[in-house]
Amino acid sequence: MRGKRAKQREIDADPKYGSIKLSKFINYLMVGGKKNIARSAVYNSLDKLSSELKGGNPVELFEKALLNVKPPIEIKARRVGGANYQVPVPVDEKRQEALAMKWIIEAARSHRGNKPFEEALTAELLNATNKQGDAIKKKEETVRMAEANKAFAHFAF
Repeated sequence: MRGKRAKQREIDADPKYGSIKLSKFINYLMVGGKKNIARSAVYNSLDKLSSELKGGNPVELFEKALLNVKPPIEIKARRVGGANYQVPVPVDEKRQEALAMKWIIEAARSHRGNKPFEEALTAELLNATNKQGDAIKKKEETVRMAEANKAFAHFAF
């Protein structure tokens, strides 16, 4: 590895549920430093989610949705001898979590339409817990691409 590695910042747990994962999710969702807006959107969405699924701990439902979206393998472009190859590489735990969060938020933003973001986020989290929806499709597409390019796995770096 080159040079010094950047220090990992400590993220405080979110005030309502005490979950660090949820706090990271809120930070990914936040736009322009408006953390309170992101927080209220996530909390309202989780409340709706738990009421739709007849109770249940909202944080456990959120973590189940994340677990379903996490990709075990992804592809990275690798240039070898003038040709670009799509090389499948395993994904470490932190990146799996980050990708899952980003994909859920991306899917919720794309399906927003004229309804409030909270509803779109609730729908996407509900779909993710049921192994459906755009975030799951993105994961399956990534895994499928990695499987298709398994022949280039020996170029892994």
